[in-house]
Amino acid sequence: MSKIGKAPVKVPAGVEIKTENNNIYGGISVLVSGPRGDLRIDMQPGITFQVVNEEIVFDRDSDEKQLRAYHGLYRSIVNNAVIGVTQGYEKKLEIQGIGYKAELNGNKLSLKVGYSHPIIIEAPADINFELKDPVNITISGIDKQKVTEYAAKIRKVRKPEPYKGKGIRYAGEVVRRKQGKTAGSK
Repeated sequence: MSKIGKAPVKVPAGVEIKTENNNIYGGISVLVSGPRGDLRIDMQPGITFQVVNEEIVFDRDSDEKQLRAYHGLYRSIVNNAVIGVTQGYEKKLEIQGIGYKAELNGNKLSLKVGYSHPIIIEAPADINFELKDPVNITISGIDKQKVTEYAAKIRKVRKPEPYKGKGIRYAGEVVRRKQGKTAGSK
């Protein structure tokens, strides 16, 4: 058994778990509903689950290598969905550099990070951008994968460079600095 797959997922009060048969993979779908929203997870055939005493317990049909991998994967994805619909997820980014800043216009984030034009990133319906000041961006939502994907997309616009440290970085990220050129001797 998978160490991750055999661990049960606790279902807090206010979270509802439903199933549907025959998803796009031919397996079952898990619908997780909570106070923040709804998420749907489509699972491969061969992975099953049961709700027992406010916990979700996952199982697999055989000991096939691919099913062993899916066993832990789908348990983690459903656990992330339960946390997402109750607490939500957020990623924080920092912008460093003279003149680098961000502006928020509705659901569009405008980044001015050293290019001749502002870079505009539009948030989908289930992702929220928030600016505490022009250099601190918070991305939040209920789907962990989408939140981290949009944080990586924003960071990719201007990755932190190693000489002066300018760019967009995750909050608390340490950027290794290089020394740069020095005056040469004869």
